[in-house]
Amino acid sequence: MTLYLHGLGHFNPENEITNRFLEELDIGTSDEWIMERVGIRSRRTVLPLDYVRETRNRDPNEANEAALYSHAETGKRAAEMALERAGISAEEIGLVIAGSSRPDTLSPADACNVAEAMGLEVPAFDINSACTSMFVAFHTLAAMRPEAVPEYVLVVTPESLTMTVDYDDRSASVLWGDGTSAAILSTKVPSRIEVLGNELESSPAGRDKVVVPLGGHFVQEGRTVQMFAIKKTIRLLRRLQARYGDDPGRRMHFVGHQANLRMLEAVCQQCEIDEDRHHSNVEWFGNTAGAGVATVISMDWNRWKPGDDIAVVGVGSGLTWSSFLLRFGDVS
Repeated sequence: MTLYLHGLGHFNPENEITNRFLEELDIGTSDEWIMERVGIRSRRTVLPLDYVRETRNRDPNEANEAALYSHAETGKRAAEMALERAGISAEEIGLVIAGSSRPDTLSPADACNVAEAMGLEVPAFDINSACTSMFVAFHTLAAMRPEAVPEYVLVVTPESLTMTVDYDDRSASVLWGDGTSAAILSTKVPSRIEVLGNELESSPAGRDKVVVPLGGHFVQEGRTVQMFAIKKTIRLLRRLQARYGDDPGRRMHFVGHQANLRMLEAVCQQCEIDEDRHHSNVEWFGNTAGAGVATVISMDWNRWKPGDDIAVVGVGSGLTWSSFLLRFGDVS
C-alpha cells in the first residue's frame, strides 16, 4: 500500500550538555577525546543541568520526577509543527502511534499520553522497536488493510534517553541526547512525498547487545554495536542506491541513524556519498535514538525540492535494521 508523508515536526529541549560540561564532571573525558571517537559536540536533555551535575543520575528512577518535559509534552510540540506543515488540524488525525527506546510509562502507552495532551479521542497505541520505532510504524501502516487505516495518522517518536545515562560512565555520557519527532502520514490522501521501499530485518540473537533495563542505566557493547551499525547501514544504503539511484533527473541524499558522526562518515566513504548529500545533526544534538533521522529531515524541511530522494536508514537494539526512501515530487 502506498504511504504518503504530509508533514514532519521535531522538538529538542533547551538544556544543553556540552563537551565542556562533561569535562567538568571529571569522568576521564575531554573535548578532544569525544570529538576523535564520536564527533559529538553537544546534546540536549530533559533533565535540569544542576540535577545531572549533582546526582550524576545515579538513580534513574528519580529522573522521572526531575525531568522538565514528559513525552506527552514533547510529543505534542513536535506534532503541532508536523500538523502545521501538513496543513491539517489535529481533529483530522484518526490514529496515533508512538514508539520510544524509553517510554514514560509502560501503561498507558506513550501514544495515549500524547493523544490526551492534544485533546484527541482516537485509537492510540505504541509500536516500540527502540531506535527503529518510526521505521517499524511506517512498515506496519504500509502493510495494513486500506480500509483499516484512517485518513491521517500521527506517528510520534519521543526519546529521553539521558534519563537512563549514568553520568559517571563516560562511554554513555558522550552519546545520548533527547529529542522528539512527529510525522503525519496517509495511505489515502496523496502528497508531494512518497515513502518507498520500506525494508525491515531483525536478529533477536543480538538482543543483549543494547539494553535499557526497567529502572536501570543504558548499557551496550560499544564496539560490537558500532561495527553492526556500519555494516547494516552500508548494506541497506547500497540497496536503495541500486534500486533508486539511476534516475538522472533525481538527486539522492542520505540520512542515517544518528548514532555518532564517525560512524556516519565511515558509511558515506564506503557508499561514495558526497558531503553535500549527507545530512546529520548528531554533532550538535547527540544520538537522539528513534527520533534522530526524522529530526534531521525536519530541521531541513524547507530545503527539500521536487527531484530530491532521501535514503533513510535506521539501526537499533533488537538487533533491528530498516530503511525507506522519501521521494519528493511536485507540490499538488
